[in-house]
Amino acid sequence: MVNDQAARLRERLMALKSQAKSIAVVSGKGGVGKSNFSLNFSLSLQALGKRVLLFDLDIGMGNIDILVGESSPYSIVDYFEKQLSLIDIIKNDPSGLDYISGGTGLGTIFKLDDGKFERFTSELELLFKAYDFVIFDMGAGISEDSIQFILAVDEIIVITTPEPTAITDAYAAMKYITLKDSTIPFTLVINRVFNQKVGETTFKRLANAMTSFMQREITLLGMIPDDSTIMKAVINQKPFVQFQPNCPASKAIATLSNEFLMRTSSLDSAVYQKTPFIAKLKNFFMKGR
Repeated sequence: MVNDQAARLRERLMALKSQAKSIAVVSGKGGVGKSNFSLNFSLSLQALGKRVLLFDLDIGMGNIDILVGESSPYSIVDYFEKQLSLIDIIKNDPSGLDYISGGTGLGTIFKLDDGKFERFTSELELLFKAYDFVIFDMGAGISEDSIQFILAVDEIIVITTPEPTAITDAYAAMKYITLKDSTIPFTLVINRVFNQKVGETTFKRLANAMTSFMQREITLLGMIPDDSTIMKAVINQKPFVQFQPNCPASKAIATLSNEFLMRTSSLDSAVYQKTPFIAKLKNFFMKGR
């Protein structure tokens, strides 16, 4: 079955010549629902006709596997340790979503020799031709290794909640990224919102802080209500957009996904980075040698 899936993907690669947009989903702290957002956002984009690859870089947690109730035969660690191809480690879950499972040891990726890193980036560049979006679900916080991926993407989605600690950590993450590169677009998603006013207040706090101290503007992509259905879906190991498509959280994800696509399609191509993701990633690797 895995071989059949790989064969189908290889056929798609031969037929397509698109260039995926790269998105990093980040958070300042853990426990704000980042991986759950990444999964359900990916599924929502797919439902809107987009080809999506979800790349789990929340290392050591295996969050995507757990949330979909599936066990991937391979992870990104197996790619390096067993000399597999990226196509071989892509898991196609029952919903049809393609994703790459996380693992342990990816922190050494920028310590690879030139040959191994070139193989990785060459295969990843090929995968970018088979999808409209490649979404990187980053681990909580930002490490010296994960920042390389984050700085290479076209856009960053920051997940936070109205909790003061989450707001503070989200600001710290955006500040750190901005000090490294002040040009990558930020969009904000506020999770577990009790009401509209709370969400708006949270966004204003972060937007004002970024404008005042970092001279950066951020955009609100959307708010997801504090919905008990989400926990029920997690317990049942089902994405909540499939577990209960008409619940408030699912409707919110659908709305912000539509908003994201409309905004993306209306942006001039110059807004997105002129240097492709893979080229930037290689540049960071060479600088770290």
